[in-house]
Amino acid sequence: MSQVAAIEARPLPFAHPAVLVATLCGVGFAPKAPGTAGSLVALPFAWLVARAAGASGLLVAAALIVAVGWWAAAIVTRAYGKDPQIVVVDEAAGQFLALAAAPLDPWFYAAGFLLFRIFDVTKPFPAGWADRRVPGGFGVMLDDIFAALYAAILLLIGRWLLGR
Repeated sequence: MSQVAAIEARPLPFAHPAVLVATLCGVGFAPKAPGTAGSLVALPFAWLVARAAGASGLLVAAALIVAVGWWAAAIVTRAYGKDPQIVVVDEAAGQFLALAAAPLDPWFYAAGFLLFRIFDVTKPFPAGWADRRVPGGFGVMLDDIFAALYAAILLLIGRWLLGR
C-alpha cells in the first residue's frame, strides 16, 4: 500500500493540522526518501533564519520545531503507527539544529545536510537507542536531535580546522 493510500485509510485527513505539520505540508509523501526530502526542504528556511538571526535564531527555531513537531508526531504516530515515514518534521528540526553550528556558507550547508542525513540513517548510539526505545512523538524527534548533535560537532571541528 502506498503512503498516500495508507494515510487515506486512516482516521486523520491530510488537512488535519498535525498531519500538515508532521509531513511539512505534504513533503513526507515524497515517493522516495521522504526524510531526505524533508531535510532538503528545511535548508532554504534554515538559511533565511540564519541570515536574519544567526545561530541563536536557528537554535530558537529548532526548539520551536521540536515542540510543535513533538505534538504533531505524537498525534500522527497514535493514528498511523510508530514513526511512519510520512513524518518528516523531525528532519527539519534536526537540520536546523545541525546547521546552527555552520557558518552561512553553501559548502558548510551542504556538509551539514550530508552529515545530518548520514547520522540520521545510521543512528549511532544514542540515536538508535532513542529510535527503538523512546515511544511516541518525543521518540520520533529525539533520534534526530542526537543525529543533529553529531553533525553539529563535526561541523564545529571543520570550522575550527578551516579557521572559520
